[in-house]
Amino acid sequence: MDSLTQIVLGAAVGEAVLGKKVGNKAMLYGAIAGTIPDLDIFASHFTDTVSALAIHRGFTHSVVFSVLFAPILGWLVSRYEKYKDRKGWSWLFFWALITHPILDAHTTWGTQLFWPLDLRLAFKTIFVIDPLYTLPFLVFLILTMFQKRDSKKRRVYNGIGLTLSTTYLALTFALKSIAFTQFEEALKHQNITYLQIDTRPSPLNTILWNANIETESNYLLGTYSFFDSKEITFESYPKNHELLGDLINDEKVKRMIAISEGWYTIHKLNDQLYFNDLRFGLLSMEPQSQNFAFRYLIDIDASGNVSFIELEKTQQDGKQLMLDLWERIKGN
Repeated sequence: MDSLTQIVLGAAVGEAVLGKKVGNKAMLYGAIAGTIPDLDIFASHFTDTVSALAIHRGFTHSVVFSVLFAPILGWLVSRYEKYKDRKGWSWLFFWALITHPILDAHTTWGTQLFWPLDLRLAFKTIFVIDPLYTLPFLVFLILTMFQKRDSKKRRVYNGIGLTLSTTYLALTFALKSIAFTQFEEALKHQNITYLQIDTRPSPLNTILWNANIETESNYLLGTYSFFDSKEITFESYPKNHELLGDLINDEKVKRMIAISEGWYTIHKLNDQLYFNDLRFGLLSMEPQSQNFAFRYLIDIDASGNVSFIELEKTQQDGKQLMLDLWERIKGN
């Protein structure tokens, strides 16, 4: 999830653990802990694109990381804070650290919660930025901050924030299930034979859902809004995996395919190959658009070394997508 959401969650968890004993400092340290796992983004400055993607939401988003670093951080804080209970501080850091990847596991990218096992949890029930999850949570956190440390209202406000956010997160599973059923029924009605379906919410909401459907030679992309009145339609994209040729044996290509969980197409333009990660959809709702959210140029240097160069997104891409999404959310 986005940084603000993780700060709010970490602060609320810190308050629940130690708020009664240390007041707003519990929120402060909880917020700090809530941002620590995302420090893995700095790996992109020290390694190649593929390695950085593999590292992202790996070790720092695991149970192992939380167990190892919570007592270290708890010990450090207990050294200079008036409240000297190392166990209490360690408990705060553990819960603030571990709730971060648990929340991230509900997004499309997911987390390697059980690192070092090669298993990424991705429930794909919530977008990385969802105002309905964050804003009510933030409001009750602010109300909590202005209450006295031993005030009953303080615990009530924080409890309401945690309850509302958790309830909404649970509701997203039901919404995903409904959307999944609608996609299944549309495929059945249109006599489309498929291998698997992958569904996820569209940006900033859980009303409009996207689906990737794999067939033998193509991927079908479709959208469904709870306000739809017409049947779901699908856009077909050829896999074009054969365009990779011998590159299919390159280690970086293999890693990129694994990272995308096999949901990718290859597009050739001006004798250059592009790798499209389908899991995050398109930045345009125009028919047969190739403007995927995560698109990489496959670059091969004179020595035959392969590298992936992510194509930059523009502000115009984002603005147009928001306008298109708003219209699509209202129904087809």
